[in-house]
Amino acid sequence: MDQTDLMARLRAARVIPVVRTHSAAHAATVVGWLRDAGLRIFEITMTIPDAPALIRDLASDPALLVGAGTVPDAATARTCLDAGARFLVAPWIDPTLSAPCQAAGAALMLGALTPSEVRAALAAGADAVKIFPAASLGGPAHIKALASVFPGVAFCPTGGVEPGNVAAYLAAGAAFVGMGGALVDEKRIAAGDRAAIVAVAEAIRA
Repeated sequence: MDQTDLMARLRAARVIPVVRTHSAAHAATVVGWLRDAGLRIFEITMTIPDAPALIRDLASDPALLVGAGTVPDAATARTCLDAGARFLVAPWIDPTLSAPCQAAGAALMLGALTPSEVRAALAAGADAVKIFPAASLGGPAHIKALASVFPGVAFCPTGGVEPGNVAAYLAAGAAFVGMGGALVDEKRIAAGDRAAIVAVAEAIRA
């Protein structure tokens, strides 16, 4: 599977759960719940303790497409790719992440907010541009404005995305969205409230 195939899968999924928890156990639990609810693509952030080990474990399931998020540098990128990550995400522009992704045939998503930053992200080798924090910069209206001058660019708004506004982001020109706290709610995970999280996942799929 090359970058083109990976991007096609991300577009088809429409919503990428951004898993950011205080423990690897909580992360593994919520991925299991969401997998059972029909979701198959997950971004595992480097803020989770021992995240590369979790990526390795999840990537052993051929049904899942696992990526690494909040990747701080090329060394971490290589560690995640070696563990089985198929896409890397950073909420900033780091040109050093491109070479490891190219070597591994993985997709790269770099963060931007302004037109100048979008151009810089693309020049740095981004296959998709993460718009973060999307909600505080105008939400779908901001995506629509960017998409009007960057036709064909795969935008992934993240930050403030929730079930009620996914359709608006997609209609505005987003290729897919990243959803964190509205879906991966750690209080609900800690409470064992599987039903509440699955209900959000089902609302997204609907």
